[in-house]
Amino acid sequence: MKLHTLRQELTLEQPLEKVYDFFANPENLERITPPWLRFRIVSPQPVQMKQGATIDYKLRIHGIPIRWTSQITDCKPPFRFVDEQLKGPYKVWIHEHIFEPGPDGGTKIIDKISYAAAGGSLINNLFVRPDLRRIFQYRSEKIVEILGGVPLDVKAHSPEDRL
Repeated sequence: MKLHTLRQELTLEQPLEKVYDFFANPENLERITPPWLRFRIVSPQPVQMKQGATIDYKLRIHGIPIRWTSQITDCKPPFRFVDEQLKGPYKVWIHEHIFEPGPDGGTKIIDKISYAAAGGSLINNLFVRPDLRRIFQYRSEKIVEILGGVPLDVKAHSPEDRL
């Protein structure tokens, strides 16, 4: 099973605590997920961001209904948390959310996703990687729109395909 990696960085003129607090509220995930995925949290609200917390979602990928359960496997506020898929469309999905102090009191947001696509490299190259790039581009735009501030830098890349 081949693991793929996607990494995206966004630096905002917003304080670390404000940015972390936004991401630590799972309800905000609905706000930054593209509408074409019809994403919604089905776990009882509110969900407290802490190690061991599980979150259930429903979404549609290319029109196919998907149920997804993730678990927070590491949580170190305000610098990091990791969610891992327990049930969902991937063989492996590990999403590291990293928050670092940036220049002039800003925050660097780093998303590092390690995943293995069902269907292998062909499905990854044709569908999964392009979809993930579109999703994370949308996500960056929404984060800037919602949190305000000036995007100081946006970088997206994966080892297989530098963006």
